[in-house]
Amino acid sequence: MKLKQCIFFFLFPLLLTGVSSYAQDETSEEETVVLELKAKVLNENSNRPMENVHVLNLTKVIGTTTNKEGNFEIPVAVNDTLFFSYLGYKSLKVPVTSDLLRFENNSFKLTPLAYALEEVVIRPYQLTGYLDIDARNVPINPAGRFSIPGVPNAGYEAGSLNRGAFSKAVGALFNPADFLHNLFGKNPAQMRKLKQMREDDEIKNLLATKFDREVLVQLLGLKRVDLEEILRNCSYSDIFIKESNDLQILEAISGCYEEYKILQL
Repeated sequence: MKLKQCIFFFLFPLLLTGVSSYAQDETSEEETVVLELKAKVLNENSNRPMENVHVLNLTKVIGTTTNKEGNFEIPVAVNDTLFFSYLGYKSLKVPVTSDLLRFENNSFKLTPLAYALEEVVIRPYQLTGYLDIDARNVPINPAGRFSIPGVPNAGYEAGSLNRGAFSKAVGALFNPADFLHNLFGKNPAQMRKLKQMREDDEIKNLLATKFDREVLVQLLGLKRVDLEEILRNCSYSDIFIKESNDLQILEAISGCYEEYKILQL
């Protein structure tokens, strides 16, 4: 009798461990099941369907757009995050839950943004007709530009004329990947996302129309200031950073990282 009790007390914890592991495996398998989410996007004010709304799965880095009826389909799994973007409307970020996948006829509503237009006064250049005077009044690009002997390039913009600008330009030229590694090295998934973003036509089409960096920030999990600092460390000027669309920013970051990663090998 004592022998049977000893065997029972020895095997019972192992049995519980096996059952617990099996349950966890089943749960994780359920959470990673990819399903096709079918839903609709509506205008919150008018309750009318919205066409051409960009719908992104930030987790899987894939995107789609709504049709004329506001409907869309996109692959999702539990714990993914959806991001809705449309010009003139407040962006919407929604976590994918089991309840969301369980019910049909889901709808998401976007809220129009209210813009307060301020008076803009346009002041053209006041030309006097005297070359010496007019030349002094022409606005000058504040970015300092440096040429480096032996480097086949017209020059590199350092962003300012302060004392550390030249050293920053040289540092960006010869070792710009350090800053990128500090940001991406701890999370290589972000670099994989960069590659996926460049391969998804829907995301590229969206980025080509945007200038606010909002989608890039959401997809990469970075702050806007980090994106700008990456570009400055890769010798891109403030003018490029300010005027480029999000797709150009994406290509610049990707190209810079790949180029200098090869140089470091």
